Amino acid sequence: MHMGPPPMGGPRGMRHGPLTEEEKNARPRMSGALLRRIFSYLAPYRFKLAIVVVTILVSAVLGLLPSILTGKIIDEGLIGQDLGLLIYYIVLSLIVALVSNGIGLLEGYLNVWIAQHITYDMRNQMYQHLQTLPQKFFTNQRQGDILTRMTSDISGVQTVIANSMTNVLRNVAVLATSVIALFSTNWILALVGIALLPLFILPTKLVGKLRWKIARQTQEKYDEQNQMLNETLSVSGQMLVKLFGREQYECDRFDEVNRETTRLTIRENMAGRWFRMGIDIFISIAPMLLYLVGGILMLRYGNTDLTVGGIGVMVSLLSRMFMPVDSLLNLSVDFTRSMALFIRIFEYYDLPAEIVSKPDAIVPQNVRGDLEFHDVQFSYDGGRPVLAGVSFRVDSGKMVAVVGESGAGKSTLIHLIPRFYDVTGGSITLDGVDLRDLDLAALRRQIGMVTQDTYLFNSTIRENLLYAKPDATQEELEEACRKANIADFIHALPDGYETMVGNRGLRLSGGEKQRISIARVILKDPKILVLDEATSSLDSIAESHIQDAIEPLLHNRTAIVIAHRLSTILSADEILVLQDGKIHERGTHAELLGTSEKYRELYETQFARALEEERARAAEQAAAPGGAPGGSAPGGAVGALS
Repeated sequence: MHMGPPPMGGPRGMRHGPLTEEEKNARPRMSGALLRRIFSYLAPYRFKLAIVVVTILVSAVLGLLPSILTGKIIDEGLIGQDLGLLIYYIVLSLIVALVSNGIGLLEGYLNVWIAQHITYDMRNQMYQHLQTLPQKFFTNQRQGDILTRMTSDISGVQTVIANSMTNVLRNVAVLATSVIALFSTNWILALVGIALLPLFILPTKLVGKLRWKIARQTQEKYDEQNQMLNETLSVSGQMLVKLFGREQYECDRFDEVNRETTRLTIRENMAGRWFRMGIDIFISIAPMLLYLVGGILMLRYGNTDLTVGGIGVMVSLLSRMFMPVDSLLNLSVDFTRSMALFIRIFEYYDLPAEIVSKPDAIVPQNVRGDLEFHDVQFSYDGGRPVLAGVSFRVDSGKMVAVVGESGAGKSTLIHLIPRFYDVTGGSITLDGVDLRDLDLAALRRQIGMVTQDTYLFNSTIRENLLYAKPDATQEELEEACRKANIADFIHALPDGYETMVGNRGLRLSGGEKQRISIARVILKDPKILVLDEATSSLDSIAESHIQDAIEPLLHNRTAIVIAHRLSTILSADEILVLQDGKIHERGTHAELLGTSEKYRELYETQFARALEEERARAAEQAAAPGGAPGGSAPGGAVGALS
């Protein structure tokens, strides 16, 4: 019997122990529809499931034979002094053991096979469904919870199928065959044996609840201890502790938690030892009571139907009933947790895919790239309006720069273009067609986005680039990287395009990641470019490289840019000043400087530092050997402002 502490981890919802108050309050409501939905996952494997049921029933019957054959060995072989029968029953016992174990092996394999294939189906279904959910789901939902549903919850389903469901059938079969065999042998001893079962079950329940309660408290203390270690032994945590001279305070805090954890662990282990001692005593006493009652029936009352071997069979059958009875008494707990597990998974399955293509969606063949916002309104979940009546047009090959304070609605505006969200009022059209009437995949193929939060997969540079165009040739990759001003850097790496970029691209600098993301968009070759060109976290050299990389990206494309750079603002065909979700002013840089106080304020606060940096860079270029008086494009831009 396992006497370690009750496992606290494992698949979510499949812990051992009594239901917590939270679980009792959230006990799922059973319905025929829910059960049918659960069993629908078993339907494709009904044939193999039927074989499992047959093997369980056969195993339950075969499980009786060792006890019965042992009785025969004692009565007919040893007491009857018949060597031939003794050898016969021993050989038969070995054959039964081999067959029983073989059937058990087949059952175990089929069980695992069915469980693994059902979880395979559920994971695929979950992942495919998650891919269809709108962006707001991933914005609002905790990432850890999404991963838990995909991993722990579905793994818990595997445990339900491979263990819980088959265990119920196995325990019922073992219990039923044992009871039948008991009463077939001797009904008096059968009643005595069944009367002894509560003496085993009740202490198990009481001590189990006590140990579970202590184990939960112990686990909470371990969690508190781990939290302290994570916070105070991290680089930032240690710096904070030292800066404020709190070393002794943290040591005292840790000592207090550590002392309580030690005390609870001792209590938990000692509760287990007392429990084990009590069970061992009962296991020793129960057979003695059967032997006593059997002996009285044989010796005092002359019961000739009862033999020594028969009493041994009864003792063996009684021991065989302990575990199934205990397991079936936990059935309601296991059932409740299993149902809660399925309900959590079904909650995600039932989330609607709100942004999808219409059945008759248009797949555009020749996209010009004329983009227009018509009185666009938007709010998140019906809350405060983020955009309120935004209207503007960007003709093919033109560029519009959007400026405004934080919270003005700039990011929301660009996220509406690839339909990460749908407008709540008004419309956005591409070449005169409402985006909602276009095929979603076809629309997104025409849009390239470069954001300030550059994301690279933990893979090679090549694989990150091929994400935009899986069939791209090496020549196309190199051309895109050359245009993005990153080709020389990649060639200088020992592994070139096979260089691993690390988790989220952390092996690369911010500027290198940004240029690879630009190369990825160039490789996609979209008609519409959406660009959040924030470079505030980059040094001036990296910013200069990125500016050079962006130039070919803007060429002959419809572009909407959240502008952070003066050169972009100056080259924009139109500048939109966004304030409180509305277009406050619009015009060119020169027009807005003269007419818009809001733009002048943004210019003086947000772009003054950038202006000084560009002037300094232009001066350096002019002073360099062979430097042209006019400088490069940035220098020219500065000249225009001066």
